[in-house]
Amino acid sequence: MPDELISRLFGGPAWDTLCSLGRVLVSPTPDDHLSPQARGMLGQAEVLVTGWGSGMVDASVLDAAPRLKAVVHTAGSVKAFASPDCYDRGVAISSQAAALADPVAEYTLAMVLLAAKGAYRAQRIYRARRATFDTQTELASYGINGTRVGIIGASVIGRKVIELLRPFRLELVLSDPTIDDATARELGVEPVGLDELMATCPVVSLHAPILPTTIGMITADRLRSLPDGATFINTARGVLVDQDALIAELETGRIDAIVDVTHPEVNDVASPLWDLPNLVLTPHIAGPTGTELGLLASSALEEIARVLSGRTLHGAVEPSRYHAVA
Repeated sequence: MPDELISRLFGGPAWDTLCSLGRVLVSPTPDDHLSPQARGMLGQAEVLVTGWGSGMVDASVLDAAPRLKAVVHTAGSVKAFASPDCYDRGVAISSQAAALADPVAEYTLAMVLLAAKGAYRAQRIYRARRATFDTQTELASYGINGTRVGIIGASVIGRKVIELLRPFRLELVLSDPTIDDATARELGVEPVGLDELMATCPVVSLHAPILPTTIGMITADRLRSLPDGATFINTARGVLVDQDALIAELETGRIDAIVDVTHPEVNDVASPLWDLPNLVLTPHIAGPTGTELGLLASSALEEIARVLSGRTLHGAVEPSRYHAVA
């Protein structure tokens, strides 16, 4: 992976731990595993540690790595970094999605609770009026007591969000076509269809993966069906939402939104998203940032140790799940 990412992930004691597990070789061409320098390293490698900025591990790379046992990816999504060819060669693929899920779920928890409390709407009205704010009148329909919160997607992150929200006095519902009713109830949520969820939940949080069936799943009709005063939260991916439709709905002032991901990730300087007063817009910070990168490093180090000792991987992406995950 790029040197800058190595220093952020494996700085200080983490690097010492990595080196204690075996001889560490750092590729000078992380985006090209088949450069002359990288080939010599691949021939010796038992574990390939990848990250953002790494090239794809495909059949040609695997041909140059006859001793390879596993690709340990230090982030969540693996499809851009390790191909299904790995399975044909007996090479395991490990994702640190579980470690990545914690910061995203914690960000979501904070946003859901503030949305249910009516904090975003209250601060906007209060700042605009600069006068006495009648809390009981303005926020009569808000509060963390029985508010119906919709979770879209029982992904690793979606499940973590459900777990964090469970202790609160909220009514949790889930829409995920891959989850049966019994599994949903085991998670402590009520299973509902996506259209019902969008039309009946004052707070909606999106946690679906990017798949052909999920791109554009949050349509204009579904956004229009949100209850008045609802808050829509997206920490998944911008491409899952009809962004123009979201802008149009926000421009009516009828709903609020919290958007950590857009499509494209950095919007045009003229985009209305920059100026909408009922939008909390953050630059993809829900995922691990700063000190939280240590969570990914610790998880990856544990996986490397498991590979080398022949133990089962905690974050193994099984062949049957490869095409269904993000």
